[in-house]
Parts: sequence; structure tokens; C-alpha cells
Amino acid sequence: MWAEWEALAGPGHRPVLELRDVRAGYGAIDVLFGVDLLVPAGQVVALLGANGAGKSTTLKVASGLLPPTAGCVHLMGRHVNGATPDALARAGVCTIPEGRGIFPNLTVRENLRMATHAGRPRQEIEDRAYERFPRLGERRHQVAGTLSGGEQQMLSMARALATDPALLLLDELSMGLAPIIVERLYDHVAAIAAEGVSILIVEQFAHAVMGVADIAAVMVHGRVEQVGRPADVAGTLVGTYLGTSS
Repeated sequence: MWAEWEALAGPGHRPVLELRDVRAGYGAIDVLFGVDLLVPAGQVVALLGANGAGKSTTLKVASGLLPPTAGCVHLMGRHVNGATPDALARAGVCTIPEGRGIFPNLTVRENLRMATHAGRPRQEIEDRAYERFPRLGERRHQVAGTLSGGEQQMLSMARALATDPALLLLDELSMGLAPIIVERLYDHVAAIAAEGVSILIVEQFAHAVMGVADIAAVMVHGRVEQVGRPADVAGTLVGTYLGTSS
């Protein structure tokens, strides 16, 4: 499987994230069984599969929330097995978890102000957020928990981008949102990738992300079954979601 990843990344690629033969689980329960995954610099990788396939567990390993029991995790060429989420965040990894990473009892503006810990001035963070997401500018004094689901995802993304991440990890961006809102959010994802940010997206609903992904990987039962260009994995996806994949 590693040869397929490198062929897709292309000659001279610079991997931002590498998982090699990674195994992981929870207590005595194994979830990942030798996962290979590569995110090249400036590209969008979509990790797809049904519920329980191991997608979110893979993201937890990549973000440092769950240490692998075997295999290697590399970030920009450095071995980072056992690194804490804080250490990986300082190295350029930013995660937007399923359910959105916001402070619901704070206003939009206060949420953005919390991102100044990365050292960027508050006004600059706000200006960039409102330029990218004009709706947030209109809602700057509104309590974040009262925003629509799509607006909350915009706020999560704005907070994440305030840290100037090298690698953005997105977990189920489309969860609970109307298709038209999801489409707009993925337009923003494409724009972020065009600025050079590497992105790993975990999605159950494959159609939502296929239009922006450079590489797509299909997970089944804790293993990557296929990796290729989005159009190339369509057949595997049909089998996966209909329960016919081997």
C-alpha cells in the first residue's frame, strides 16, 4: 500500500504526515490493523468509510490523542510517536473535531480572541476571519452556541486558521448539516488548501468531499482497502457502503 501512496504523491513530494503500519485501539480492543497513510504538502487527502471503519481513530493517532501500539507516525519527517497533542499543535497540527471546536457560551469575537495564544494580534485574527467568513463578521457579537451549525463550523475553521497550521485535521465536517451548507464549507476547504495548507479530512459521506480531494483512501474494518484519485475509488466506496466490500 505504501507504494501506491508514494506514486499518488508524485516525485519529489514532501510528506507533511506519514502513518506507517500503524496499529491502535482502546484497551484490549484493537481498531487499526496496519494503517498506511500519507498527506503530501499542500494536498487534500480524504479518508472515507462507513461508521466503525477506524477513520476517527486514525485521526486521533495523527493528532496525538491516541498513541499507536505499533508502527510509526512522522510529522514533516520527524518521528513523533508519543508526542502530546499540545506538542503536535505547536509543530503545526490543528484539529477540528467532530461536533465543532468552539466555546458555545462565548461570542464569536470572544472565541476568536481565544486564538491569540498563538501569538497573532487579536485584530489581525478578526480581520482575517471576517474576510474569509463574512457571516462571522455579521454575527461577531452573537453567542456562538446560538449560531447555525454551518456558522459554528466556520468559526471552528477561523479559530484553527489563526494558528497558521501546516496540517489541518477535519473530522466529519458535514455532520448534521444541509447539503448546500456542506458544499459552501468545502469551497472554503478548497480555498484553504490553495493557500498551501495540507489537509486530512475524515468523512462518512464521500460525495461531500470528493470534489476537493487530491487523494482518497477507503477504510474498511481498520485497514485502508484502497487509495487513489477520487474518481478511481468510486467502485470500492459503493461496495463499502452497501456492505459488499471484502
